[in-house]
Amino acid sequence: MSPRRVVIRNQSAEANLFARRAFIAFTGVVLVVLILFGNIYSLQVESFEKYQTRSNSNRIKILPVAPNRGLIYDRNGVLLADNKPVYSLEVIAEDVDNIKASIIEVSKLLNITPERQSKFFKSMKQKRRFKPVELHSHLSDQQVALFSVNQHKYPGLFVNARLKRYYPFSDLTTHNLGYVARINPKDAKKLALAGKSENYAATYGIGKLGIERYYEDILHGSIGHQEVEINNQGRVIRTLNYTPPVPGKDLILTLDIELQMIAKRALSGKRGAIVAMDPRTGGILAMYSNPSYDGNLFVHGISNTNYNKLRNSKDSPFVNRSIQGYPPASTVKPFLALTGLEENIVTASTEVYDPGWYQLNGLPNKYRDWKPWGHGMVNLTKAIEQSCNIYFYDLAFKLGITKISNMMERFGFGDYTGIDIHEESKAIMPSVAWKRARYNQPWFTGETLSVGIGQSFWTVTPLQLAQALTTLVNRGERKIPHLLKAKSELIIEGNGNAYHQLTPITYEPRAPLKLKEDSHWEVVLNAMHNTAQKPTATAYAPFKGSQYDASGKTGSAQVARRKQGEKYDAKTTSENKRDNAMFIAFAPYDKPEIVVTVAIENVAKGGGSTNAGPVVRQIMDQYFGDRVITRQAHKAKPIVDSAIKTIPQEAD
Repeated sequence: MSPRRVVIRNQSAEANLFARRAFIAFTGVVLVVLILFGNIYSLQVESFEKYQTRSNSNRIKILPVAPNRGLIYDRNGVLLADNKPVYSLEVIAEDVDNIKASIIEVSKLLNITPERQSKFFKSMKQKRRFKPVELHSHLSDQQVALFSVNQHKYPGLFVNARLKRYYPFSDLTTHNLGYVARINPKDAKKLALAGKSENYAATYGIGKLGIERYYEDILHGSIGHQEVEINNQGRVIRTLNYTPPVPGKDLILTLDIELQMIAKRALSGKRGAIVAMDPRTGGILAMYSNPSYDGNLFVHGISNTNYNKLRNSKDSPFVNRSIQGYPPASTVKPFLALTGLEENIVTASTEVYDPGWYQLNGLPNKYRDWKPWGHGMVNLTKAIEQSCNIYFYDLAFKLGITKISNMMERFGFGDYTGIDIHEESKAIMPSVAWKRARYNQPWFTGETLSVGIGQSFWTVTPLQLAQALTTLVNRGERKIPHLLKAKSELIIEGNGNAYHQLTPITYEPRAPLKLKEDSHWEVVLNAMHNTAQKPTATAYAPFKGSQYDASGKTGSAQVARRKQGEKYDAKTTSENKRDNAMFIAFAPYDKPEIVVTVAIENVAKGGGSTNAGPVVRQIMDQYFGDRVITRQAHKAKPIVDSAIKTIPQEAD
């Protein structure tokens, strides 16, 4: 066994090793400390403003504030469109752990329908992050109270109060005002393309139809902002700064709501439209389409059941009949008579024999008059008074479709009137070129004859008729039909005083319609006056006993085609194929203040005089009230033949 080896330790080497290691460790600590202090310096000194701003952004938010939408009034200051406070239940999905379970639970609590829940989840797919989405847009007071008691159970859900549109006259004004409804993806895209998205950041609704849509930019106003401090749960603690929104301008319309009420009552139980216009300005006094619907249904989101009920109704309440086309029938005969005078085809004394039918040479078809035995010898004035079809068949044949369409286009037929709503139709003013473009077919002479009594392809809107009649009674001066009368803007002075500034709207008239002879106006207008004042004329019965001096023209428009010689019987004809009743009128004769056009669909019995005439009478009775207006003596002409006392029951 060998002896153990003794190891002798080198104290000096160990000391040096320790010293080196300690130095290296100390150096590392110093470097780390220097780096730490360097970072602290960078954060606290060099990047102070940057990180302070980021910190504030987590604590401070800039919230958009929606402007109050402008109100809408009638010409007498009656409120037609109001802003009403409502409570909505809204959800910020990012603050909810289980969104589906929470929605189902709160829906049971507040009795929220499955349809609303479905719409909510669809909206969730299109929303931006941290933006609230409506679950229920119109909570009752009871629902608000019930949710408030249980709100602690539903983080991320809250009740929000805001103003929403309200139409106090419901269906009475819908086709004129339109309505405001929720901004959908299509609306959002249009706003983005127009660069208006920021101005609608806090707005939930937008004008969809009528005045609400046409004047959206004026009614909406400009967005405001508030700078708020929030806690770690996102709740607002206090407001730091506030920039108020600029409210939308109020609008004053030309409509008279009382006249509108009379229009609705007069059309009760009927499908049709009424337009009453001031020929001196072009302002619409009443424009009502029946049946209508309540625009309030769309403000809070209409249910599928209610929407389908309206959409599928045989009465088509969504259609604004005042700006949709109807065959004008005999209401256009005064305009055709004026065309004949202007083209030197006829004079006031030109006579045509009416045996009860009209026939083109070489053709077997006979074009019938409304009076089977005819009117005998008829001049232009009597042709209008008696609404003689034969006279206007002959006149149309001599004029030809080109001259007719050219003149009617000057009156505005076949074109937009320019009224301040987007939904109007141009209707149809037929011509050779129109038929070739539409059907790729030639024009036939028989079609010209039908145009001569306001039939064939020709359609007009009640508004176009009112515009044309305005041009006629103004002896060629053309007005633009319009609904807006004035704008009212809230002005806030530097001292805090506020007042409303009213700005009337002026409309430049279109280029006048000039005739070769001014006397032609008087021939036609006098004939229309006789039509309403002679006991033997077709429009006499509706105005009998009136206290104002009215003029007018009846019309009965054939809706369905009939075979040669086929006799029309409303009782045996299906409802949708019955004739329409038409009527145009103005008063007083010397200085017209109002023109009225009426169209009533598929009447069961009679025609324009029997059905549409009494409607015109109700409108004018309301307008003139107790005023008694008689014809001026210096323009008086014999208008009554006392020897003939029979009054025709129907004219067309």
